[in-house]
Amino acid sequence: MEQRHLGRTGLRVSRIGLGTLTWGRDTGEHDAADQLKTFWSAGGTLVDTADVYGGGEAEYLLGQLVERLVPRHELVIATKAGSVPDPHRRVDGSRGHLLAALDASLARLGTDHVDLWQVHAFDPDTPLEETLQALDIAVSSGRARYAGVCGFCGWQLAKAATWQLAANGTRTRLAGTQMEYSLLQRGVEREVLPAAVDLGVGLLASSPLGRGVLTGKYRRGVPEGSRGGSERFAAFVEPYLDDAAARVVDAVATAADGLAATPLQVALAWVRDRPGVTAPIVGARDARQLAAALSVEALSLPDEIRRALDDVSAPVHRYPDQDWSTL
Repeated sequence: MEQRHLGRTGLRVSRIGLGTLTWGRDTGEHDAADQLKTFWSAGGTLVDTADVYGGGEAEYLLGQLVERLVPRHELVIATKAGSVPDPHRRVDGSRGHLLAALDASLARLGTDHVDLWQVHAFDPDTPLEETLQALDIAVSSGRARYAGVCGFCGWQLAKAATWQLAANGTRTRLAGTQMEYSLLQRGVEREVLPAAVDLGVGLLASSPLGRGVLTGKYRRGVPEGSRGGSERFAAFVEPYLDDAAARVVDAVATAADGLAATPLQVALAWVRDRPGVTAPIVGARDARQLAAALSVEALSLPDEIRRALDDVSAPVHRYPDQDWSTL
């Protein structure tokens, strides 16, 4: 699998990442092991997790599997901290919480460092420089090799990245930002992606298959056993089951027919090769489903198909986001 630099750093990651959101909860040890082996065998290196996935069980399971199945030095392990299971405070970006969470993550993962440590969300109640100082401490102490953020909007990302660059050599630059990005969710193109490209921050695209909708599985209704049909994930999938999304899904299916590919491959290739994207993060139910996603490695979309998909999925940009040269 092709490797790419994450932002303007020396960190290289596979251009498809493996997500572990369901590990330790819906995905048990056997299926997780099969996924990790399939991913590594295909040349995948980037494995993304978080301290809150499965209440910590995802990190623990990943640590157990890496110890048995895959050499630690051949993986880029990325985890996150800052989300908290507190209905009164969903995010805690304080230095104390973040560094304590990192130590707990390292213990569960069974490693002395993570390759990429990410602030899971912006905390409006903590000074941003305090949050960012936790990243500096993590990197300077060797507990993290690189640092990034998740879920930061355009101005938040720009402020954070600029702050880190303002004291060159004493603060760790942001390597990456993780945001949802797909043919059904192109909101990052307004401000987040331009800021990331300008400041040398690589984008890791979560939910690159439109929460599963772009695979085409929902074209004839919600299938039994799917995420859209589950009590836990139905509300997660439902926003992408409207008429506008259906038109995009139909276009993806048409493109797939013309390329003798699958809708999954077409949708994933589109986001993988967008300017500024380092890697989409793919979550799978089992190794067979993951292998289907990894088969996209050989596919590059022809320009005319890419442009057609761009057009059918184009978001509406109004003031002040539209191109001012058209006003």
